[in-house]
This record gives sequence, structure tokens and C-alpha cells, in this order.
Amino acid sequence: MKLYVDTQSKQVQVTKDPEPKNDQNGNQRSEKNTGRLMWSTQVFVLDETGGEIITITTAGEKPGVTVGQLVAVEQLEAIPWATNGRNGVAFRAISLKPKAGSAAK
Repeated sequence: MKLYVDTQSKQVQVTKDPEPKNDQNGNQRSEKNTGRLMWSTQVFVLDETGGEIITITTAGEKPGVTVGQLVAVEQLEAIPWATNGRNGVAFRAISLKPKAGSAAK
């Protein structure tokens, strides 16, 4: 089952420029089925209940977003994980794109 997060009523702002998503050896990861390179972008998500900083992984071309920009997130998926007694939630999206008229400050 896939868990999608509705971002329509949320403000999503880039807090760190996109970076390659690297493995433990420092090599950029690629998507298993397609071989497309993976990217990590840190964002601040704000809604009526408050805000949270998350990192969103995308695959393909490096997202064309910069710090301070408000972005549109296409199909944000929350992926719960548990490994070696640790657990959390990873976030993945099809794309991150600047919202119209949201120039970085």
C-alpha cells in the first residue's frame, strides 16, 4: 500500500539546495528499475498545525529549485521504515517544481 500526503493545503519551501543522494561509499544512488539518479532536497512544510523539516527524494533530473523558493510537490509518498532497531519515515516525490511567482529571497 502506498501512503500519499496531500500537499495542496500546505506551504512547502526549500531550505537546502538539492544534493545527490549518496550511498555509504559516497556514490550517488540510482533508482533500481530505471537507473535514474536520485536527489535529496530538504524542505520546510507548513500547515495550520505547524511546520516540520523533511527531506524529499526524487529521481531523474536534478530538481530546479533553490533555497527560499515555494515549491509544488508532485505525489508526495510517505514510506515508513525500520532497520536495526531504528525507524522513521522517508519521503519520495515524482518532482519538485517552483511555484509560480515564488522567487528565492
